[in-house]
Amino acid sequence: MANVYAIEYTVKNSKGEVVDSNKGQAPLEFIAGKGQIIPGLEKEVEKMEVGEEKTIVVPAAEAYGEYNPEMVQELPREQFQGIELKKGMTLYGQTPDGQTIAVVVKDFDDNKVVIDYNHPLAGEDLTFDVKLVSKREATADEALTGQVGGGKEHCGSGNCGCGH
Repeated sequence: MANVYAIEYTVKNSKGEVVDSNKGQAPLEFIAGKGQIIPGLEKEVEKMEVGEEKTIVVPAAEAYGEYNPEMVQELPREQFQGIELKKGMTLYGQTPDGQTIAVVVKDFDDNKVVIDYNHPLAGEDLTFDVKLVSKREATADEALTGQVGGGKEHCGSGNCGCGH
């Protein structure tokens, strides 16, 4: 049977900058083995005891992957009509199969826009300060649906690694 873990965490990028944290908020809950958080973090949390605090360094390959220069594209400016572009801004679109995708505007001029499909943390080794708040067996419903406690949202920033 799968386990449900609840963690408090702060995550820093390779420059040591805090990119996300849920300290002082509800813990992040996830079901092991469902791909809900980045693999390198899940693997280490599964080894922890409740109440244990640990610093975990997750290499890029086990986080959001290596940076892929082929995921940078140049598109005609006409495709962005009505959008006030800024370098570094995130735009959201849809893939042909209906998935939401985020892209970052790298550069633009009057004719073209350079966008990056890489996750903003791709290529980054991440350092997590983690506390395992609780661990329990998943209910049959949770194991079946892959959703903790009936599927309520549990993060807002999108950087926690859960895919939201």
